[in-house]
Amino acid sequence: MARRCQVTGVGPKSGNNISHAHNKTKRRFLPNLQKKKIWVKELNRFVTVKLSTRALRTIAKNGTAVLAKMVKENKLKAN
Repeated sequence: MARRCQVTGVGPKSGNNISHAHNKTKRRFLPNLQKKKIWVKELNRFVTVKLSTRALRTIAKNGTAVLAKMVKENKLKAN
């Protein structure tokens, strides 16, 4: 499965490692993804999603309406 947040769409970014001698080599910055099982009150069931920690904080603050909408549109699988 891709390293991408299912809600926000955040994925890997690219950049450089810079040595003491200022040599640059390519590297990837990976998002902090967590696999979570979240209770969606609107659907009355659990949904397993792969989220960035930023998306987890947003869901904790604003509620699970976004997840319910995505499940209804078949963008997420519900367990």
